[in-house]
Amino acid sequence: MNLRKLLILLLTFTAIAAQAQVQATTALLGSWSGKLKVGSSALTLVFHLEQADGYTIVRMDSPDQSAKGIPVLKEYLSDDSLAVKVEALGITYCARLKEGKLDGTFSQMGFSAPLELTRGVSQVKRPQMPQQPYPYTTEEVTFRNEKDGATLAGTLTWPVGHDPNSHKKPTVVLLVTGSGQQNRDEEIFEHKPFLVIADYLARQGIASLRYDDRATGASVGGNVVSATTEDFSRDAAAGLKFLRDMKAFSKVGLIGHSEGGTIAFILGAKGMTDFIVSMAGPGVKGDTLLVAQQNHAAELMGITTKTTTEQLRKNEQLLKIPWYRWFIDYDPSSDIKSTRCPVFAINGDRDCQVISKQNLTAIEQLLPQTKKNRVKEYPGLNHLFQHCSTGNTNEYRQIEETISPEVLSDMAEWINGL
Repeated sequence: MNLRKLLILLLTFTAIAAQAQVQATTALLGSWSGKLKVGSSALTLVFHLEQADGYTIVRMDSPDQSAKGIPVLKEYLSDDSLAVKVEALGITYCARLKEGKLDGTFSQMGFSAPLELTRGVSQVKRPQMPQQPYPYTTEEVTFRNEKDGATLAGTLTWPVGHDPNSHKKPTVVLLVTGSGQQNRDEEIFEHKPFLVIADYLARQGIASLRYDDRATGASVGGNVVSATTEDFSRDAAAGLKFLRDMKAFSKVGLIGHSEGGTIAFILGAKGMTDFIVSMAGPGVKGDTLLVAQQNHAAELMGITTKTTTEQLRKNEQLLKIPWYRWFIDYDPSSDIKSTRCPVFAINGDRDCQVISKQNLTAIEQLLPQTKKNRVKEYPGLNHLFQHCSTGNTNEYRQIEETISPEVLSDMAEWINGL
C-alpha cells in the first residue's frame, strides 16, 4: 500500500455508507488527528466522534487529499478504546487511550502502520493569506456568457491608490482556474492562490478580475456535466469582453493556471487578449500529457511499468466523460503558434501534473519569436508553484507557502514592462 493508492481509494469513494451509530457517552468524544507515515511520506488523518440523537457518530477526514466526512462504522467503542472501520475502503483503525493519546494501528488492504492520534485538529498556517482591511478597493461584479446561459460572479480588484477620475488607466488581468469546478480564489487545500495573486498585483499597480467557475459559488447557470475546456473558454471570453466594455483599462490580459493556460492560448489564438501568463499550461496533446503525468507518478513510487496512450484511450469509464474525451484529443500546438500577443510561460521543475520539461519546452518551441515573450522554469516548485520536496499532490496542503514570491514578482514585473 502507498499514499497514491490510498489517495485514489479515498477520492473515488462515494459517501453512501450508513453513518456510524454506536452507543453514546464516551470520554473519546471530539476530534483526534495524527500523521500516517508511509515510507518517506506522511498523510494527515482525522477522526471525529460527535454526539447526535443519543448516539455517537464517527467520521474520518483525509485533509491532505481534500476528503472529508467519510462515514466510519464501529466495531468497539469505550471510554479508553476504539475499533472502527471504513468497509468500502478496506480501512480499520484500532487504538487504546495511553497518556492522553490514542495509540493504535491503521490497516488497509494488507498494509499496516502505527498511527498515534492527539486531541484536536492542527491548524495549517497560510502566511501569505491577505488580511483585511486591504489597501485597495474591491468590487463584486457579474458578467454573462449568453451562448451557454452562464452568469459568472467575481471580484474586481483595483490597484492601490487607483483614482477612478484619473485619465491614467491601469492594466487588468482575468484570472482563469485549472480543471474542475473551483471558486474565484482557486481554493485548494486551504490555499487561495488567486486571492494571493490578486492582492500582490494590486500592490504593484495591476487590476484583476477573478470569478467563480460556472455553477460554482455565486456563479449560476451553464452546463457542467457535458462541458469541455472549449465551453469553459467561452466563460473566460465573456470575462475579457466585460473588462473591455468597462473602458477603464489600458490593457486587458489573462493569467491562466493549468487548464486555464489552455484557455489562455485558445483565446490568444483568436486575438481576444492583450497578453498571456501561462502558469503550468499544457503544451502537448492531452493524451501525451496524461501519459507522462501517470508515468512520472509511477516513477516516484518506484513502479517501472509504463502506461501508453493506447492504454489510456481504452479506459471506458473515463471515455464516458465529455471533458476527458475532448481533452485527450486536443492538441494546443496550433493555438500556441497562432498566439501573437506577448506571452510569459512558466512552470516548476517538480510539477507532477503538467511536466515542465515536456510542456514548457513545447510552448517555447511553438511560440512566435518575439522580444516580449518569456519562458521560465523554476527549480524546486510544484504544480501550484510552491517550494516542495517531491512535487507530489499530498504535499500541497502541508506546505505553508501558497505561491513562490519569485513567481509573483516576475509576473508583476513582466506585466508592468509591457
